Amino acid sequence: MRHFSKLSSLLACALGLLLPSAHAADAAPAAAGSQQVIVPEVDRRDVKPPRIPSNDFEVGLFGGTYATQNFGASAVGGLRLGYHITEDFFVEGVYAQTKVSDESFRQILPGGVFAEETQTLKYYNLSIGYNILPGEIFLGSKRAKASAVYVIGGVGSTSLLEQKRQTFNVGVGVRVFLADWAALQVDMRDHIFSLDVLGKRQSTQNLELTAGVTFFF
Repeated sequence: MRHFSKLSSLLACALGLLLPSAHAADAAPAAAGSQQVIVPEVDRRDVKPPRIPSNDFEVGLFGGTYATQNFGASAVGGLRLGYHITEDFFVEGVYAQTKVSDESFRQILPGGVFAEETQTLKYYNLSIGYNILPGEIFLGSKRAKASAVYVIGGVGSTSLLEQKRQTFNVGVGVRVFLADWAALQVDMRDHIFSLDVLGKRQSTQNLELTAGVTFFF
């Protein structure tokens, strides 16, 4: 009888130790389920992506520097007209003129190589361009402008000293859209044509760097 009493006491103690642990285990999921999930509140920014104008025609004015081989660099100015065939390809016609001087030759040769010291060089060409890197330029943290880097090349004619020579031009440029109807354009080209001024006809490389504004309609 005494052994049975001791055994009952031991079982009661064991149950007393196990029951609180079981209640705690059941209470933990309930407590976890009662907690509210925190939803972060993030302010959404309204971002307006830059849009390349859908207008197909363009007209613009430009100015810069034209370096005539053997005769130095002078200011150049001109007019460009263009048509965008697709988002990637466009055609462009250009007319421009600059001044060419033989001042450096007159320091060596009496009378120089021109009848007059300053002559007018005129050229026109028709070229096709391809936008290789369309993208955007960020002005600050909240403003972006659509842009495009392009390559261009074509054929035309150059007139100097009553000589009209077929001219090939190749170059690269960048266009930044200031608005849907206007863009800033920077252009660098090489005009390649033959010229017979120094007693020998030779192919010349004539580099041009210009900047201008283009309007779309």
